[in-house]
Amino acid sequence: MTDNAELPQIPVARTCPFAPPTAYTALREAGPVVQVGLPGGGTAWAVTTLAGVREVLTRPELSSDPTRPGFPEPWPDPSEAAEEPEQDGERPLPQLIEMDAPEHTYYRRMLIPELTVKRVNALRPGIQALVDGLIDTMLDRGPVVDLVTDFALPIPSTVICQLLGVAGDSHEFFQSRTEITLDNTATAEQKMIAYQELYAFLDEVVTKKEAEPTEDILGRLISKHRANGELSHEMLVNTAVLLLLAGHETSASTIALGVLTFLEHPAQLALLQDNPELALAAADEMVRFHSLGDVDVSRAVTAEFSFGGHTIRPGDGVLPVMSAANRDPAAFDRPDEFDITRSDPRHHIGFSYGPHQCLGQNLARAELEIAYRSLFQRIPTLRLAVPVEQLEFKTDSQIFGLRSLPVTW
Repeated sequence: MTDNAELPQIPVARTCPFAPPTAYTALREAGPVVQVGLPGGGTAWAVTTLAGVREVLTRPELSSDPTRPGFPEPWPDPSEAAEEPEQDGERPLPQLIEMDAPEHTYYRRMLIPELTVKRVNALRPGIQALVDGLIDTMLDRGPVVDLVTDFALPIPSTVICQLLGVAGDSHEFFQSRTEITLDNTATAEQKMIAYQELYAFLDEVVTKKEAEPTEDILGRLISKHRANGELSHEMLVNTAVLLLLAGHETSASTIALGVLTFLEHPAQLALLQDNPELALAAADEMVRFHSLGDVDVSRAVTAEFSFGGHTIRPGDGVLPVMSAANRDPAAFDRPDEFDITRSDPRHHIGFSYGPHQCLGQNLARAELEIAYRSLFQRIPTLRLAVPVEQLEFKTDSQIFGLRSLPVTW
């Protein structure tokens, strides 16, 4: 591949809360696949169109295993000595998102029944009660509150705690450790410590549930798959960590950014308030519009294949640029506009695509739908308490979002 210094560089920090970096648009216009340089001197093939990303995320020549040669790392450790988290002096078992078939398929099938539409629908009354309670508290405390800490974060954090069967007051601990693991400025040691603290906490939770299974995701996995040896203790803890990390940060950020987006698009907000049934479509449109993880999916090439007029070889890295693909004009009419009335609201890859498509997307949709609909029905006069220019965004995190969102009514 070409020398790093001669290539367009990736990732690029966002400068607008409502659009991906313009550099990604330029990459997409240059072709479905473009060589790019990575921090630290590496290179990769950036894929920028919706059709292109869908194709590469289903190709058997690509691996999710980060230990394979050429696996692209868009966020290298800022410290000089990067180490993987360890347990008992050994390399930890891989997370589900780091596995390839058939191992990935084996474990994914165990989790699918826990997050079906039917299972999530059964959770809706509880999510609605949670959201209503948070709104009640905000109304009592107002008229100025921080929507991030008082609404956006508690919804997915509380729900994932309930699903895993852990203490409800643990979500602040989870949130603080998760932020460190996603912070681009954190060192490997800091991330390792945060990960190990999460692992140790959930290791204890799983151990207690193995002795006395409970009626929650972990308890059911123990009853169905742990007792007969299909699922090891270590893999069950790993699964719990993954569900926790994936289960609240993106949803919380999308809730907060979504509220800001509606406030900055009053015509779309009026549509939602007049037609509450549009809240589900609004959830998908918000995921497409924001694509919080621009380059949070990496793949290593294990066998040669042709793509977009290029030969991609073993040892190369492939980096789908999800936000560019979700703004692809070949796939979306008026892609840069926020529109909750799109005819096919799920025509996006905000939940990834292919074998690793997000297991929790049904739950995320439910949380977003209930949050948007309920908030703007209950507080129709909601508005920003400070100018947009004064808001602080998470430009140093792998998952874009808001640090705070002061609102009033």
